[in-house]
Amino acid sequence: MNKAELIDAIASDASITKADAKKSLDAFIGATSKALKKGDRVALVGFGSFSVAKRAARIGRNPQTGKELKIPAKKVVKFKAGSDLSKTVK
Repeated sequence: MNKAELIDAIASDASITKADAKKSLDAFIGATSKALKKGDRVALVGFGSFSVAKRAARIGRNPQTGKELKIPAKKVVKFKAGSDLSKTVK
């Protein structure tokens, strides 16, 4: 499912216009992004939680040449599925 299909599904399930569904989805994405940028955790009970984790620097290997290269440390977004979502997918 891509963003346009998600907007269509939200609009039909919530009985709202596609424009309103798009605004709502964009607002959710924006608010979640801002919270994660500050280092906060976003938890949606039953669905899951988004958090930021630090990935340490490490040595990698170029698969074409086999030469070692340094991969710098960085922050990554993690998602942990909630119990309701896990049961639905099961």
